[in-house]
Amino acid sequence: MPLYAIIRIRGRLDLAPDVEYTLKLLRLHKKFHATLYPSSLPGIEGMLHKVKDWVTWGEIEYDTLVELLRVRGRIIGNKPLSDEWVREHLGIEDGIAGLAKALIEEKIFLHKLNGVKPVFRLHPPRGGFKRSTKRPYGDCGELGYRGKAINDLIKRML
Repeated sequence: MPLYAIIRIRGRLDLAPDVEYTLKLLRLHKKFHATLYPSSLPGIEGMLHKVKDWVTWGEIEYDTLVELLRVRGRIIGNKPLSDEWVREHLGIEDGIAGLAKALIEEKIFLHKLNGVKPVFRLHPPRGGFKRSTKRPYGDCGELGYRGKAINDLIKRML
């Protein structure tokens, strides 16, 4: 099963209470925050359908995940995630690369790890958004499910 990268694209204005609550459950409190959840998690599809007009998501690849963890991964105290910290506290000998492999294989879940922040604070995409941030991805927009194209967006936002 793939690992979903979910990025909040739109802000807090005109949010319905149920959408706001679902974004809170997904830990997407601000624009350009990203989280990782496995697609096999119960209820994740329904949550994504509920917030499809505020977020974009897709399957993250291994190389992009390693880069995301290295550049934007944080531990408690807002310190960068490092290979040494992963070896010492999580017991994964391969460091961040091993952590990324374990996340993709669903051996561990990022939102259940102690000491690692489950939210990635990203920059706005370099070069800006190519399309409208108010329309679905399939309809010349940026919102909703985008599949493997999420990797290109994440790389532009690091």
